[in-house]
Amino acid sequence: MQGQAQQQAYDRGITIFSPDGRLYQVEYAREAVKRGTASIGIRTEDGVVLAADKRSRSPLMEPTSVEKIHKADDHAGIASAGHVADARQLIDFARRQAQINRLRYSEPIGIETLTKEVTDHIQQYTQVGGARPFGVALLIGGIEDGEPRLYETDPSGTPYEWKAVSIGANRGDLQEYLEDNYEDGLDLDGGIALALRALATSNDGSLEPAGVDVATVSLDTEAFHELDNDEIESHLSDFDLLPDEDDEDADADEPADDGDDGEE
Repeated sequence: MQGQAQQQAYDRGITIFSPDGRLYQVEYAREAVKRGTASIGIRTEDGVVLAADKRSRSPLMEPTSVEKIHKADDHAGIASAGHVADARQLIDFARRQAQINRLRYSEPIGIETLTKEVTDHIQQYTQVGGARPFGVALLIGGIEDGEPRLYETDPSGTPYEWKAVSIGANRGDLQEYLEDNYEDGLDLDGGIALALRALATSNDGSLEPAGVDVATVSLDTEAFHELDNDEIESHLSDFDLLPDEDDEDADADEPADDGDDGEE
């Protein structure tokens, strides 16, 4: 019993390492990320693509209220997976850092610099008593010095740079799909196609326009652009990813999945 109590102490304390060098609360935060719906980032020669699964849990929910992709600055976007409230706090922090950089240096913040500002902030919450880690992972993508850049943040506060990456639910399967199908030299349309096809693999091979978010940061314009429903539907139609009418009728007869509040 005493051994169990000691083990539980490592489990509760964010500032205490276990005997094998683990911070359990950080690992639990990673589990919260896995419970959120998937987001995907693709770095192409022409810019960065961010795509996210934002299926609503109820037909009564307004689809526009589910936000998975956000504009951080004119040249940068962020996609999230995990606790929505935590994501909002980190995205607001990233926006403040981007504006501070513009005011201080009269130039847009670098994507690597922005990512490290965010991960430094995240890391502080892994070593301060009375606080908990952020239960969210972010994909930060944009243009820096004429080059597309794409980073992932981890609840531990570690940044990783990727060519293509998935966070959230079904990460293993989605990452395997990206590894098998990613090719150097993709353009933006090719990146959008790869991201949507990857998301479709965990949605019975099809996607609803209202159930997915897509945004791009183009190398030519260095501007964040979020696709509207008509643009997304056009891409889904081109890639033959729209659900068949028979599938829609079958889905209408199935009860909605309640899911877990606060995780997207």
